[in-house]
Amino acid sequence: MRANISGQTAIAGIGETAIGKLKGRTYLQLQAEAFLAAVGDAGLRPEGVDALFTNLPIRDPTFMSAEGLAEYLGLRPSVASTLDAHGSGAVIQVAHAAAMIQAGLCEVAVCVVARDDQIKRAALRRSHLQMGSEDEADLYGAGSPPVLYALAARRHMHEFGTTSRQFGGVAVAMRRHASLNPNAQMREPITLEDHQASPCVVDPFRLLDCCQVSDAGGAVVVTSLERARDLRRPPVVLRGISEAHTHRSITQMPSLTTLGSAEAAHRAYAMAGVGPADIDLAEIYDCFTYAVIVQLEDYGFCAKGEGGPFVEDGRIELGGDLPVNTHGGLLSQGHADGMFHVTEAVRQLRREAGERQVPGAEVALVTGVGGAPFGAFGSLILTRD
Repeated sequence: MRANISGQTAIAGIGETAIGKLKGRTYLQLQAEAFLAAVGDAGLRPEGVDALFTNLPIRDPTFMSAEGLAEYLGLRPSVASTLDAHGSGAVIQVAHAAAMIQAGLCEVAVCVVARDDQIKRAALRRSHLQMGSEDEADLYGAGSPPVLYALAARRHMHEFGTTSRQFGGVAVAMRRHASLNPNAQMREPITLEDHQASPCVVDPFRLLDCCQVSDAGGAVVVTSLERARDLRRPPVVLRGISEAHTHRSITQMPSLTTLGSAEAAHRAYAMAGVGPADIDLAEIYDCFTYAVIVQLEDYGFCAKGEGGPFVEDGRIELGGDLPVNTHGGLLSQGHADGMFHVTEAVRQLRREAGERQVPGAEVALVTGVGGAPFGAFGSLILTRD
């Protein structure tokens, strides 16, 4: 029997660093900056934190990342965990923190994601070529995320008639939202024509179908709802959490067009006692435009195969039927393995999003997709207290 921890824990603080090419700031420094911002937002002191959750940097593993951050900050946490789940890592960190708090293993957890990909772009390229792998896709030269996601996108186009212009609808919406976000990497609005004119990266993806490469850090504070109510900011309650893990290699994917996100969606909705119609805004992991379309289907906002038409005509923009990635997402705000999707959902539910605020927002969905492609999935359903 699965435990139901709905409504027992909350996010009490959020933090973001600047995003872009941040010369002179290391992965560890970005982690610490995000940690301190989130702890300060909650009105806590660093020594009040007894659990740390961090990400494993992609293709540049940092040995014992959580312990390294604890040492850097002068902390001795009861729990220290480094999670290797890539794009689902931020969401799964929050879920694991909530479960450990509910189990009594810690009281105040900080979940931290940082990337220094702009600083290390040359090193990233070299390390990718040097990585050993038993994945057949890597052996045949199809090991990079754009290639693997493009295969899935092309299959969706083949099965359901999805078009490049529909992918462009996602890109345009994300950029419009980023234009309203002072902490976004790409703020210049784009049109559908700009998307169609952007160069091809790997068929069917154009440049504007692909997420940003960023130096960035983000963090959230997770604690019990009771504790959170005594802190500085209004708590945002964790109503539903879930994970799904389906495969490691694209050669083992059960389907290219129905993902493990459908399993994660079912469990998160069931725990929270809500459904797609109850969601006021969705922060959907968007490493590529296709990832948004397929998840809209898998989370039940439209039928399978109808994700392309669903994103047309501004339907996922602010003021539309379902505002998606109101911060600009990975496509335009910047890349931090989905942590900015979490911080944005919290900001929206605290009614602190300024020009991009969704009126009356009460329930938010946050998703994560990890691996290249689509191997690990996480869901959070968050509500106002």
